[in-house]
Amino acid sequence: QVRLIESGGDLVHPGGSLRLSCATFGFTFDDYPMRWYRQTPGKQREMVAHISTRGGRTDYADSVKGRFTISRDNEKDMIYLQMNSLKSEDTARYYCNTGGCSGSACHSPFTSWGQGTQVTVSS
Repeated sequence: QVRLIESGGDLVHPGGSLRLSCATFGFTFDDYPMRWYRQTPGKQREMVAHISTRGGRTDYADSVKGRFTISRDNEKDMIYLQMNSLKSEDTARYYCNTGGCSGSACHSPFTSWGQGTQVTVSS
């Protein structure tokens, strides 16, 4: 059974930094590209960052390019999101899941999402 456990969210001032973590269970982590998504009430969940199976390729939403960095540890089956220069518009609940393609293998997100972790950027 797939389990995704996000942590690290907090209340932070604009310009601050946070590091989110995602622990994964129940699937062969090395075989899946991974993503961070975020969602605010009343809006569709959006992809924030993508990392390939071995970490050699990363992609970011335009709104976070240059400020966020996604990484993964295939020994620990975890992914991370380093968030710098946070803005009020980054306020959202953040989730990890698979998605997109790595090489010729493409994946839809697992139906089982985690609880997410809340990031609030406010002065």
